[in-house]
Formats: sequence, C-alpha cells, structure tokens
Amino acid sequence: MKTIKFKLIALLALIAFVSISCNNDDDDNGPQQPQTIVAIAKTNPNLSSLVAALEKADLATTLNSSGTFTVFAPTNTAFTAFLQANGYANLNAVPVLALKEILLNHVLSTKVKSSEIATGYVKTLAKGSASTSNTISMYLEKGTGVDINGGKTNGGAVVTTADIEASNGVIHIVDGVIGLPTIVNHAVANKNFTTLVSALTYNASSGFAATLSGTANSPFTVFAPTNAAFASFLTETGFSGLSAIPANVLETTLKYHVVTGANVQSTSLANGQVVNTFASQSFTIGLTGGAKITDANNRVSNIIATDVQCSNGIIHVIDKVLLPKF
Repeated sequence: MKTIKFKLIALLALIAFVSISCNNDDDDNGPQQPQTIVAIAKTNPNLSSLVAALEKADLATTLNSSGTFTVFAPTNTAFTAFLQANGYANLNAVPVLALKEILLNHVLSTKVKSSEIATGYVKTLAKGSASTSNTISMYLEKGTGVDINGGKTNGGAVVTTADIEASNGVIHIVDGVIGLPTIVNHAVANKNFTTLVSALTYNASSGFAATLSGTANSPFTVFAPTNAAFASFLTETGFSGLSAIPANVLETTLKYHVVTGANVQSTSLANGQVVNTFASQSFTIGLTGGAKITDANNRVSNIIATDVQCSNGIIHVIDKVLLPKF
C-alpha cells in the first residue's frame, strides 16, 4: 500500500514538473507580438525627443494605431540640432501646427523597407502651405545607404539604422530632422538638376535662388529642365557654358520657366492652355500625344515628370530648356 502511495505521489510530482516546464517554455520561446511604432520609440532612449514631439503634436495616437506607416525617426541629437538651428529654446517653444507638419514630413502612408527603396520621389503626409491637397514630396537617393532630400546640409537626413519592424509599419532612424523642402532644396537634392542649380546660383546678384527658396510671390510652379536639357540648349544656342550666357539672357530664360502665385498641379493643365510666366512672356500647353510645352520660339519640350510638391510650390520636369523672346 505504501509503495502504491509513493508511486502515485511521484507520478503527480512528475506531471506538475512537466506542466510548469511547458508553461515556462511557452513564456520563453513563444511568438512575440510586434509593438507599434510609438511603443518601440518609447523603449529607445535615443528617440525620447521624437516621442515627446509626437505627443505634443497629437500624433502619437495615430502612429500607435493600426495602419501601415514608414517613419523616418530623428534621434535626440537630431532634434537638439534642429532646435538650435531654428532658435527654439526647447521643444515646447515650437508652434504646434509647425511641429505637426514637420513630423508628418517624416511619415509615409505605406510600409517601405530599405530593400524596397529606389532613387526617386515618394509622398509624405505633410502638406505645407503651397497646396491644400497635394502632399509634400520626399526625394530618396539609394546608394550604399539612403539619403533623404540631399542629406543634412540640404535640410534632409541620412538613414543610420534601417528596418526596425513594427506592428503598424517600419522605422528607419535618421540623423537629422527633415525640413519642409523648398523648390531649391528639391532641385539641389536631385542630381539630374545640377546644371539648373548652377544656373540659379550663377549670378548671385539676381537673387533668383533666394526667391525660389522663399515665400514672396509664392507659391511657384517651376518647369525644371534636366542636365541633358541644358546640355542640348548650350549646343543649340552656341554658348560654351553657363558663364558665356549674358546675365540678363540667363535670368530671363530662368524666369520663363516659373509661374508665380500658383501651385499648378498636372491635373490642372489643359490642352491649348496659355501660361503666363515670371518673365512676362507666355507659353502654351499641349496634351495631345503626351504633355508638352510650346515656347515663344515654337520649340517643343516634353513634360517628363510631374507634381514634385515643395513647401513653396511645385516642380514639373521637362526635357528641353524653354526659350523666350529677347
């Protein structure tokens, strides 16, 4: 009888041990539920300023909810540099509406892992002041890493840590707070516009680059020629380079590519539309066989990319320099 009792006690003890062991194994090795973007940020001491900013701008709830987002997350060091550069004593000194737009400029509405990033434009959730419907564009350049809007020297940033998975998207940590890009910021960021940038800044006394960086006469619509377009233009006109173009000719030509006081999206362009420019001359839009421009000299340029939204206007890319009358 004692033997039977002993065996029964031993069996019960073994069952209890196995049950506890299994429960412990489940706790240690069971699948971990991914956290939300905000929850992950809260566990990272280097992102405490971002968390505080999200809460101040009432965006923490959004990025803590279900959905699919990509967040380019600035570090505390990046926020400190941003505050100092803009003359803010601390995060509380930043106006809420301005802070909200800046933060939204770090967020995409889809999940984009680093392996899926390609050089080109994507849309953030920020709107800026130039448009009530078209959101701000972000230029991503994929090389050995990922540069955003030309890097920190151009108001952008560089991805330092990629692909932190969240239940509602992905986080890429960046080394700068990404400012709302102006037309000039976007032109500088894209290496296809290096000649345009040189032209804008060649004659500093004209102040044209400063104009397209500011808000006076904005919003602007800029039809931006590529490097190849400028190379063709120099061959066509016989100028040896930008330095050979008389200053007044270059300035008038550049102004001929700009519309002031309007953020004209591609959907607003109409066949036969006459567009008045900053140079006080016009050109004509054609939509038959693709969007194109006929300039004052009856030369035709194709519009090859559209709707690069900036904080102070919009850019459409063209494959030929427009030539006004002189």
